[in-house]
Amino acid sequence: MNIEVNGPKIYYEIPILGGIKITESIVNMWFVMAVTVAVCIWLTRNLSVKNPSKKQIVAEKLYLMLYNLVKDVMGEKYIKFVPYIGSLFTMSILGSLSSLFGLRAYTADFSVTLGWALMTFIMIQANKIKHKGVWGYIKSFAEPVAFLTPLNLVSEIANPISMAFRHFGNIASGVVITSLIYGALASLSKTVLGFIPNDFISQIPIFQVGLPAILSIYFDLFTSFLQAYIISMLTMVYVSGAE
Repeated sequence: MNIEVNGPKIYYEIPILGGIKITESIVNMWFVMAVTVAVCIWLTRNLSVKNPSKKQIVAEKLYLMLYNLVKDVMGEKYIKFVPYIGSLFTMSILGSLSSLFGLRAYTADFSVTLGWALMTFIMIQANKIKHKGVWGYIKSFAEPVAFLTPLNLVSEIANPISMAFRHFGNIASGVVITSLIYGALASLSKTVLGFIPNDFISQIPIFQVGLPAILSIYFDLFTSFLQAYIISMLTMVYVSGAE
């Protein structure tokens, strides 16, 4: 059994700044973004107050669910984060589920999840400076006692890194485990049917039918929703708690 699990393919390299690589993750993410924008435009066309269409009702229901979630977790004064949290959740869940359509999940690329975590990190620091001021922000690292400053700094830096690794690790592990199981089942099929003299029948991967679909429910559906929910919740908790 020979199985290879590689990172995203490099489609093109822009010869500037030492070479900017256009990877499979970037292409897939832009494709998902284009589809998402198209769906949003379609859902919000011809809005009506008196006679809302079914698609308008769906769009309003989705927005209210997101609005109430942000309001309950972050509070009324952070309602302005509804678009960001909605975008983060959407890009996370669709990125993970894109594997169901033959695309490589870009959430299995650490650079993607790290980028999201860094955006959250910047918002956390900006919110702290906004509420405490620059000097109060600096002093907060020496609380409750000054000798804890190094630990406070490490803890602050560790938050985005742990968020990125958590999301990336769960999705990437699903890709690896699924690939290993597919390879093992293919070898099992070849071994069992290898005694049949007919070459066509001996090459049928009968054991790859059924079990992979069950595993897909967990790795592609449950894990995808769970990780999108977790990174969105952590973002809301960290940002609203940075006061």
